[in-house]
Amino acid sequence: MSLIEIRHLRKEYPDIVPLKDVSVDINKGEVISIIGPSGTGKSTFLRCLNRLETPTSGDIFVDGVNVCDPATDLSKIRRRMGMVFQQFNLFPHKMAVENIMLPLQQLLGYTAEDAYKEAMFQLERVGLEAKARRFPDELSGGQKQRVEIARALAMHPDIMLFDEPTSGLDPAMVSEVLSVIQDLAGTGLTILIVTHDMRLAREVSTRIFYMDEGGIYEDGTPEQIFENPVGRKTRVFIYRIRSWEYAFSYETKDLLEMMGSLEEFCRRQFMGTRAATRCQLAVEELVTAYFLPVMEKEPSARLGISLNAREKGTKMNLIVDCSQFKEGTAVLDGQRDSISDAIIDRLLKRVDPPGEGLVMYEIRKSAKQ
Repeated sequence: MSLIEIRHLRKEYPDIVPLKDVSVDINKGEVISIIGPSGTGKSTFLRCLNRLETPTSGDIFVDGVNVCDPATDLSKIRRRMGMVFQQFNLFPHKMAVENIMLPLQQLLGYTAEDAYKEAMFQLERVGLEAKARRFPDELSGGQKQRVEIARALAMHPDIMLFDEPTSGLDPAMVSEVLSVIQDLAGTGLTILIVTHDMRLAREVSTRIFYMDEGGIYEDGTPEQIFENPVGRKTRVFIYRIRSWEYAFSYETKDLLEMMGSLEEFCRRQFMGTRAATRCQLAVEELVTAYFLPVMEKEPSARLGISLNAREKGTKMNLIVDCSQFKEGTAVLDGQRDSISDAIIDRLLKRVDPPGEGLVMYEIRKSAKQ
């Protein structure tokens, strides 16, 4: 028997029906990432599992117990399900260790000594034992999230639910949280993660739910969902999240915005850190060293730049569209070899160690006369 069995789950609100008819089984030890566009019921689905949201109809069985039965003791069910929210729900007037001790004492009847030992063990588990006596305001976003995870783990749940655990964190903090979740994924816990971070979904999951049209539109392994999605909407979603496009003009140039957008795209892909860094350097150098000087003389021209991730992030296609530049522009003709030498060979093709990432470069120059 599956650990979680969901049958004809439906959730209605006055103006929307995020979940229409969801039926699925989840086995013990599976790590499931739930992805899809905003507003497709991902968080609602997660919150229905432990009855933070009351389903309109349907049944949810956890180890044979119907969570939707009014006679079910929800407190017992929720003790088996640790939940980590997008927002940090720490008590601001209590230290990190006290935030973890409190539910142990109030809900499980631990003595102060036993609660302290358990709290310190869990803080060490997430790498924060040195921050035990810090208040939440003294912690970074990533550290707060790790305290949240430690507090959930202290209840020794069988199931962990994560609702956008890396949303709103900067890249360094995201790495902290990802590392903890990756460690948990190898412990046998059953984990469900609602996330927009495709790197997280790809690296830690054994199974992916793509949600759309009021339910689980496609269910498969990470390899199947990301490399060979079956459903049309899944294909559109995956293509969109794995492509970055930017239109650059001299009049409205904003290098910081462009590079920030590119950095966020690279962070969410499956490529190695070294390859991502070289992609960003290549785009920045192409624009600043070669195209901006030309665009000063031709300010009406538009430069299109796109980056497409392929093959588990081991290959990236970088396309520079100069079709609006005038014929005879130096950057399209005589300097083409120098671009190749300076950018392609130095920053793109030669990515060490081998296999970490390869970026292919293409320049499109259907130039206007």
